[in-house]
Amino acid sequence: MTVAIYTDGACRGNPGPGGWGAVLLHGEHRREISGAAPETTNNRMELTAAIRALEALNRHSAVALYTDSTYVKDGITRWLPNWKARGWRTASKSPVKNRDLWESLDALVQRHDVSWHWVRGHAGNPENERADALAREAAKKAAR
Repeated sequence: MTVAIYTDGACRGNPGPGGWGAVLLHGEHRREISGAAPETTNNRMELTAAIRALEALNRHSAVALYTDSTYVKDGITRWLPNWKARGWRTASKSPVKNRDLWESLDALVQRHDVSWHWVRGHAGNPENERADALAREAAKKAAR
C-alpha cells in the first residue's frame, strides 16, 4: 500500500519566520506533522516539509508525494542529477542554493520508492489545504 504525503511550506517574509507542514496517509492511518524556523525562506520550508515527512516513515515505503512547489518537484525530478554531475553547480555555474537540504532529500529518496506529484496550491485539495494550514500556523508561532 502506498503512503500518500502532502507537504507545504510557508514564510512570513522571505526570508523571515517560516513553517512547514505535512499530512501522511496510509490506509486508515493519518498523521500530521509540522515545524518552524525563526529565520528562513519559503523554499527551505518547502524542502524541509518533504524531508521531515520522509523521515517520519519507519520502513521502506512506496510513497506518492504531493507538493505545490515546482521548485521541489522540478529540483528532485529534473535538476538534481545535473547539479550532482556538475559538483553542485547550476547550469550558470553558481552554487546550488539549499544544497544541504537537497542532499538530505536525495538521501531519503534513495530509501523509498517515491513518485512526485505537483498539485495546484489553494485550489481546494483538502490535504494540500491542511498541509498549508499546518505550515502557516507553524510560521505564525515562529514569528511570536
